[in-house]
Amino acid sequence: MNCLQSWPEPIVRVQSLSDSGIHVLPDRYIRHPSDRPSFTSISTHANIPVIDLHSLLAARDAGLRQATLDRISGACREWGFFQVVNHGVRPELMKSIRQLWRDFFHLPLEAKQVYANSPTTYEGYGSRLGVEKGAKLDWSDYFFLNYLPESVRDENKWPTTPESCRELVNEYSKAVVKLCGILMKILSVNLGLEEDYLQNAFGGDDIGACLRVNYYPKCPQPDLTLGISPHSDPGGMTILLPDDDVSGLQVRKGEHWVTVEPIPDALIVNLGDQIQVISNAIYKSVEHRVIVNSIKERVSLAYFYNPRGDLLIEPAKKLVSKDRPASYSAMTFDQYRLFIRKSGLWGKSQVESLKCSQ
Repeated sequence: MNCLQSWPEPIVRVQSLSDSGIHVLPDRYIRHPSDRPSFTSISTHANIPVIDLHSLLAARDAGLRQATLDRISGACREWGFFQVVNHGVRPELMKSIRQLWRDFFHLPLEAKQVYANSPTTYEGYGSRLGVEKGAKLDWSDYFFLNYLPESVRDENKWPTTPESCRELVNEYSKAVVKLCGILMKILSVNLGLEEDYLQNAFGGDDIGACLRVNYYPKCPQPDLTLGISPHSDPGGMTILLPDDDVSGLQVRKGEHWVTVEPIPDALIVNLGDQIQVISNAIYKSVEHRVIVNSIKERVSLAYFYNPRGDLLIEPAKKLVSKDRPASYSAMTFDQYRLFIRKSGLWGKSQVESLKCSQ
């Protein structure tokens, strides 16, 4: 990562632009006409599946349990996204940590600048991905921190204000990591693999877990830009805590963009490229993006559950056959995410580049 020591240009905080009262977007944020929200096909008559996990976490009804497993399997194959309720993460905790980070972004700029990040690790307060000079930028700021493995967790890089930040981040992280472990077993079983296959492929107990808190300020011309560019997540699995007041996440379904309408106390699960690779493309990592608006700010928390960086990720042998040969070449996650750190978010170009010639 030595080639990624600094940003190619001075960093401008998007929140500062929004607060300045500008009426016209700077050119760096204006998308090509074909990439703008107003010029792309949007479907308003669909939503990602909503799945109640109660039957898996508490109920003893075998039929209901199987029905839930089947719904998750269908969502992974057809959407790559689904919302979960009764997932084991306390609603009060979800509300508290979302408000905590909203309060952080409302701090004076100088208080946040203490945590300014670099492209070396992305830890801290940031406003861009990728180090390509002159690249188009997203209308968002963020805070990124590492939680697992413990060897890379540095709570000194986490905010001290609001005062409860470090305590709540730890509590929320434990709850979400536990949920991810449960979902990994479900995904393995639905693929016909041993229950612990995906977890072991990720490194067993030595996995990666990190949090990116996204802040989308009000935008004077939301039809010209995006909060986050279209992409599929490079890691394993993402658990998203959406804003409880305004939607913004859009998921690609065929030629359409579907706006996800969050439901109270739900978490959004989406599969990343590494699970698409291990499943030999049975499960899909799906392109998604974020739109912004001129009336309300938006805060969301994306928790990434990733393989250990030095392990080779490749299709599971049991999912490779003469009729379904391996679709992807092996690559470590460290090698894979270097592409994102250099180039930023570019649709599904990275996972597509791993495809084997048949």
